[in-house]
Amino acid sequence: MKNKRKYFNNGLPLLMLIGIILLGSCSKKEDAFANRKVSFNSDWSFHLNDSIIDKDTIGTSTKWRTLNVPHDWSIEGNFDEKSPAGYGGGALNGGLGWYKKTFKVAAEDSSKVTSITFDGVYKDSEVWVNGHYLGKRPNGYIGFQYEISKYLNYGDKNNEIIVKVDNSKQPNSRWYSGSGIFRNVWIETTDKLHVAQWGTYMTTPKVTAEKASVHFETTIQNQNTASKKATVTTTIFKEDTKVTSVTQNITIGANANQTIKQETQVETPILWSVEKPELYIAVTEISVDDKIVDQYKTNFGIRDFKFDLDKGFILNGKQVKIKGVCLHHDLGPLGAAINTRAIERQLEIMKEMGVNGIRTSHNPPAPELLDLCDKMGFIVMDEAFDMWKQTKTKYDYGNDWDKWHKKDLIDQLLRDRNHPSIFVWSIGNEIPEQWNEKGVEIAKELAAITRQYDKTRPLTAAMNPPVNMNIDDVTLQFEKNNVQINPLAASGVLDLIGYNYAHQTYEHHQKNFPNTPFIATETTSGLQTRGYYDAVSDTIKKWPVSWDKKFEGGNSGNTVSAYDQVQTPWGSTHEATWKVIKKHDFLSGMYIWTGFDYIGEPTPYEWPSISSYFGIVDLAGFPKDVYYMYQSEWTDKTVLHIFPHWNWKAGQTVDVWAYYNKADEVELFLNGKSVGIRSKKGDDLHVMWRIPFQPGTLKAISRKDGKTVLETEIKTAGNPEKLKLTADRSNIKADGNDLSFVTVDILDAKGILAPNANNEINFSLKGNGKIVGVCSGDPVSHEPYKGTKHSALAGKCLVIVQSDTKTGRLELTAKANGLKPATIVITAE
Repeated sequence: MKNKRKYFNNGLPLLMLIGIILLGSCSKKEDAFANRKVSFNSDWSFHLNDSIIDKDTIGTSTKWRTLNVPHDWSIEGNFDEKSPAGYGGGALNGGLGWYKKTFKVAAEDSSKVTSITFDGVYKDSEVWVNGHYLGKRPNGYIGFQYEISKYLNYGDKNNEIIVKVDNSKQPNSRWYSGSGIFRNVWIETTDKLHVAQWGTYMTTPKVTAEKASVHFETTIQNQNTASKKATVTTTIFKEDTKVTSVTQNITIGANANQTIKQETQVETPILWSVEKPELYIAVTEISVDDKIVDQYKTNFGIRDFKFDLDKGFILNGKQVKIKGVCLHHDLGPLGAAINTRAIERQLEIMKEMGVNGIRTSHNPPAPELLDLCDKMGFIVMDEAFDMWKQTKTKYDYGNDWDKWHKKDLIDQLLRDRNHPSIFVWSIGNEIPEQWNEKGVEIAKELAAITRQYDKTRPLTAAMNPPVNMNIDDVTLQFEKNNVQINPLAASGVLDLIGYNYAHQTYEHHQKNFPNTPFIATETTSGLQTRGYYDAVSDTIKKWPVSWDKKFEGGNSGNTVSAYDQVQTPWGSTHEATWKVIKKHDFLSGMYIWTGFDYIGEPTPYEWPSISSYFGIVDLAGFPKDVYYMYQSEWTDKTVLHIFPHWNWKAGQTVDVWAYYNKADEVELFLNGKSVGIRSKKGDDLHVMWRIPFQPGTLKAISRKDGKTVLETEIKTAGNPEKLKLTADRSNIKADGNDLSFVTVDILDAKGILAPNANNEINFSLKGNGKIVGVCSGDPVSHEPYKGTKHSALAGKCLVIVQSDTKTGRLELTAKANGLKPATIVITAE
């Protein structure tokens, strides 16, 4: 293929909405199918074995507590220096847990098919219904389903389901995994003639402004003992308007599966884009003798895209730079237990920064994340594995590879392939086998599986890096053609060459890979502690010295400067990589490590640090200063952000940075006196002043053509005096799941944030709700995330309030010794 220019082109929309979405306009008859899939999350009993004393059994004397899932038992524990998971796993313990639930099934459902679906259980789950063993699933991140019809009691008799979850073998992850039934559970009831699980596949192979062709592949399952004649009708809706419909008559054999193909066209399609993520819904109905027996809904979008060798990523004919972040699956103080509002908040914070892409590092995500990315407009890289056969930690998925990888990958593809937000499949992250022919052999197998189930998206792997060279001598090596190509990158298996780090090599991509487009799968690895600043900001620090050597150094208290000046040796500062990516059209985009801090992997430190420093936003959801560099570069918002805070020792020299846009210059004033005008030169992304501290007011004014664009100021705070509470939403749903994230600020008498305050804050709540998380974003704090008190970091703290199922007022009060308390009212409705 050396003389053939290779690009990846696709005109596909995509994915099945796993939850039930009812459109009032579809037809009144669809109400009869509202219970096809219902939540099975409430009223479980849970028991956690003592990993040393208890045996792998439960009995009549076992003590249980009642809870709802999703549930993560590890986040409820105390941080433990001796935890088998290690500080890399967040120093939180795993163990072996049991869940059980008693339930009834209506007598009229005895002629139907009943299944239970788990969206994710970490890990090594086993399930029994009424004593009948259903199976085992080692992978904690993939969803799975068991049919339970033949084991059920119907009518007034009880049924019991038992789930064993074994996360006792540690370490099995390089970061915090969580433990338990940490994603949603569903009961699905269908006619014996129905659309199979993940049974639809929608593509749009040709898209123009005038017309889009829409292809459907639908797998029908007949569990009757006789063949059936049926009519399959697929109708497309846009909001409450019917767009088009296609009907086909079929005959399907007894106890058989049949995949049918249908095709239609959408006139003047409204295209999905990151700015306007327009969605359609397809409703597939199966009728027998004019009676509808099954109805299945699929969310999808219509868009056309390609990765081009010269122009990068093209979406609907428009060049779009992918400005993405990597996200782990944990939700900070909520742990790994998914909550749709918590995910939505993360995505809102990222969108506000200018992010348009999400990489699901390094496993299949919760379905709710993909649904939200569809609705909010993100370019998703959906990743399957962090390791293949060769393990990275002693008890990880590599031990299950031979038996399970094919099944797990197929299930991920079937589950996810209709999502319009997914544009890239990643088959692995930093796989050790990438450097040998065994890795090429595995990659070919995974690529063949992926293309069998979806030919519409490019496939990549996150390689570290695609070219093997000495970073310090990279220019010299390229000049001498002394570059070793990664065997996986050279194999021709991949549609996109995925770079983890090695930003020095990006500009040479077209020379090294003339036939394959570029994607930066993982970049940067800059390090910061929110609110902490080293005295000198214009020196670059590489912490640790090497990935395989213990870090000997750093700051007291395991802090890292929040100036963009500390990086890992394999990564870069935030500014360095973005400068390269923005410069060249052929560089399609990047996914930064990481959007949010996450629990575990506290590089560059070890214990007592227990969460990461990589995030642009901290564990509580508070932006670090570099957030505003990206906002100034990635959005149309007018930005002028100056930092650090202005509480220092008299006479101390302080470096003041400004991120700004839409202006030619910024002038800085200290107590009304100008300390100079600064302008960005060349490819600069910030400006700096070095000035002696004087208490008072630091004011910045940005100007364009001599006219003021924006003003901002920072004031010296007095002694901490009071608390302030601010809710991200004052009105939440009374559904037992919704959340209000309440920011706690410690202020002085004049209402100025006290940037050095770290008071312990106590919380109480009146009303039908509960406090479900507390956090300050401090990577070294060992205070439990599940509690009613927490110490602030840099004057800020977070408390998360969850609704009950009753409407009414929730009154949250925060108190701290020596400070005036604060109260806020949240309404559940």
